[in-house]
Amino acid sequence: MADTLDLVQLRSVVAIAACGGVGRAATALHLSQPAVSQHVRLLERRLQRTLLVRDGRGVRLTPAGEQVVDEARRILAVHDDALTRLSAATHPPLVVGCAEAAAEHVLPAVLASLRAAWSDRRVRFTVDRSAPLAADVARGAVDLAVVLGASGDAPGRLVGRLPLRWYARDQDAAPVGTVPVVAYAEPCSLRDRALAELADAGRRAEVVAESTSLEGVVAAARAGLGVAALPGAGAPPAGPVERTDLPPLGVVGVHLATRRGRRHRGAAP
Repeated sequence: MADTLDLVQLRSVVAIAACGGVGRAATALHLSQPAVSQHVRLLERRLQRTLLVRDGRGVRLTPAGEQVVDEARRILAVHDDALTRLSAATHPPLVVGCAEAAAEHVLPAVLASLRAAWSDRRVRFTVDRSAPLAADVARGAVDLAVVLGASGDAPGRLVGRLPLRWYARDQDAAPVGTVPVVAYAEPCSLRDRALAELADAGRRAEVVAESTSLEGVVAAARAGLGVAALPGAGAPPAGPVERTDLPPLGVVGVHLATRRGRRHRGAAP
């Protein structure tokens, strides 16, 4: 009895049992008929058993052949499952970024799309500001990212739009003088849009607080330090309320930026 079994030979015998003949098994395996027959002969020699006998113009399994097919199916199933797991483990995860100001609005749709398009890959998310994410995509550290662009120079493909709205601690009218603004630290297209719209409306503005995170911007607005320009689809951020007494901000583009050489499979919000 042999110490090891050849998987290729086992696969040929299983294919013969499944397809009902050597010729059809050869077609299914994309091999020549003589090659499949040779696999059977080698396996019979190794096991010292007759596995196939002629039956009219075809062949049939012997009792020993049926036993070998049952064992071969189990062996091949374990082998193929292990190979799938090991192959998946050798592939790095798909790194997906999302602008934090848009995460609540677009991440659920992005996640559903990724599960459908990349079911064979692990996915790792990173949530950050749009500018750092765009830089990470450009240098290949992030495979694809959903970023916001309030100007025409945003990277990637435009896949949607979100309304921009003003938020503050309360709905009291803004002071007649300088409008206090809380915003992301530069560079930030939302900050630029807020200041530009106020200037176009003839309103003086001053950035009185800035943060590198959405949480910091919302906290400053919640504390009453000033007004913040944020995407306004869905539920408002916890704490601040929408202000409608300031110039309208329009919409911000939602862009899908992909790493150079990456072919995305429709992962768009």
